[in-house]
Amino acid sequence: MKINKNKFAWLLAVTLFAAGSASAEIAETDSFKQFIHNMVKQQHFNEAELRNLFKAVQIQQPILDAMSKPAEGKPWFQYREIFMTEARIAGGVQFWKDNEAALKTVESQYGVPAEIIIAIIGVETKYGAHTGKYRVIDALATLGFAYPPRSEFFLKELEQFLVLAREEHMDPLQPMGSYAGAMGLPQFMPSSFRGYAKDFDLDGKRNIWTNSADAIASVANYFVRNQWRPGGAVTYPVSARGDAHRQALSKGVKPDTTVGELRRLGVDVPAQLAASETVKLLAYQQQVGEDLWVGLHNFYVITRYNHSPLYAMAVYQLSQAIAARKAS
Repeated sequence: MKINKNKFAWLLAVTLFAAGSASAEIAETDSFKQFIHNMVKQQHFNEAELRNLFKAVQIQQPILDAMSKPAEGKPWFQYREIFMTEARIAGGVQFWKDNEAALKTVESQYGVPAEIIIAIIGVETKYGAHTGKYRVIDALATLGFAYPPRSEFFLKELEQFLVLAREEHMDPLQPMGSYAGAMGLPQFMPSSFRGYAKDFDLDGKRNIWTNSADAIASVANYFVRNQWRPGGAVTYPVSARGDAHRQALSKGVKPDTTVGELRRLGVDVPAQLAASETVKLLAYQQQVGEDLWVGLHNFYVITRYNHSPLYAMAVYQLSQAIAARKAS
């Protein structure tokens, strides 16, 4: 049986891990050679320097293990418990107090509520307490070269990471992040860093790892660039009569029906929403039954950060809890 070289290298890595090795060097596969070629030709890197760099990079089995167990695989009532905790709510209020000046300025400039920005950072890293234990380059290389289902995505992010390390004058072996290569307080992927990260304090560095003001402005900029509507609502809980509404429950997170249509299907939508407004009907599994919500445009914008409707709802509910606690 003829085996593709890339598949053989992947199988070899799996064999190494099964034998008890937690890491392995990057094999000289076709995909690795092509990656090096592209970086030299398209991004003007030095081939010898790149190859020398990758000698220090490791394929990590724990990264592959973590990738197979995403939190978004849990039902809502279990997923919610991860983030709607006393520690995360109190931590959000403290983060607000510690960064009040930056949050006030950013909210004024960008139109993104402080509580939404705080909740993103709270969900992502618990306000910087857990920004990741893996070298970003190891995470991206592992998933790019040893995780076939999403190798294309992660190889693009690996390219973006090497470019941003050059732009920001970083040693690419130093930055730490999540098992998926997300970085800093807001857990930006490299492409997001290059596209949205801001130098809020104008010190010449976009530091989302330890500079809270830069991280706050970067999250706000991410939302604005994804068409956040200042002053707009995010989501509303709704109820339904009968089962006709179930035909409006569909995959995805983009608004795909109107308020008027939902009302026709027996959904009790808040009166302040116009019949013509486009929304998304969402169902959240509880231990018994389910909760129904309508997601508006700004809810969809939150899902541009993470495409899971569970994630977006956790951010929203945490933001509301933090704002309520601070107000009290």
